[in-house]
Amino acid sequence: MIGPVVDPVWVREQGDRVVLADVRWYLDGRSGRAAYDSGHLPGAVFVDLDRWLARPGSPADGRHPLPDPEVFAAGLAAVGIGDGDIVIGYDDAGGVIASRLVWMLRATGHEAALLDGGLAAYGGDLVLGEPGRPPAVFTPRPWPADRLASIDDAAGGPFVVLDARDGGRFRGETEPIDPRAGHIPGARSLPCRENLGADGRFLPVPELRERFVSVGVTDGSDVVSYCGSGVTACHNLLALEHAGFGVGRLYPGSWSQYSATDRPAATD
Repeated sequence: MIGPVVDPVWVREQGDRVVLADVRWYLDGRSGRAAYDSGHLPGAVFVDLDRWLARPGSPADGRHPLPDPEVFAAGLAAVGIGDGDIVIGYDDAGGVIASRLVWMLRATGHEAALLDGGLAAYGGDLVLGEPGRPPAVFTPRPWPADRLASIDDAAGGPFVVLDARDGGRFRGETEPIDPRAGHIPGARSLPCRENLGADGRFLPVPELRERFVSVGVTDGSDVVSYCGSGVTACHNLLALEHAGFGVGRLYPGSWSQYSATDRPAATD
């Protein structure tokens, strides 16, 4: 299987051997589809996060619970992604949104990676219109239990629990969308956007490793990652793998689920 992060030069060299997937989505309500329609990478298909990468949210499940495998499979098949395709996900936010698609594919045994640097790093002119890929066959696969964490796992147990949100939300200084401010007691702050350098590309592997080591991750750690709703948490999981620590677990409900309960919240 290819690594979780690939260089734009490598992607260009692959040509039609890979499928580019545009996964732009915005917390402020802007339309990712509209962004795609206004210009995207050549050959890229649009993968709708709300429609295909999550099922409708609720206080009980969080804002972006994982979709049924059949829904995920139907969505990818409809845009022309099949069982044997190598998928390269990108967005315009350093991969923090596209990481959800890439993690879902890798967790279920498919070849997928993030485009390092995303839209801006690829270079060249953007194009308009659909690429015209025919519908494909994408077989549903269950979400593997060993790649997921429950609310109880995130709240305790033998895990290093990482919070991918920015530091202000972790510390409880601000909370723009979820019911309560703060973080899961015992979690360590590792803002996913700080996995990137000023150029929007991943930090060198030694620097990434040091980031994880600084919050208690070792080569033998069992890591759980969460964020606000289980989307950007996937960026930390891909960075964890890219840095050579192996795979971790996603807590899909994340803070949007946890903060809707009466469990304690920390603000230290």
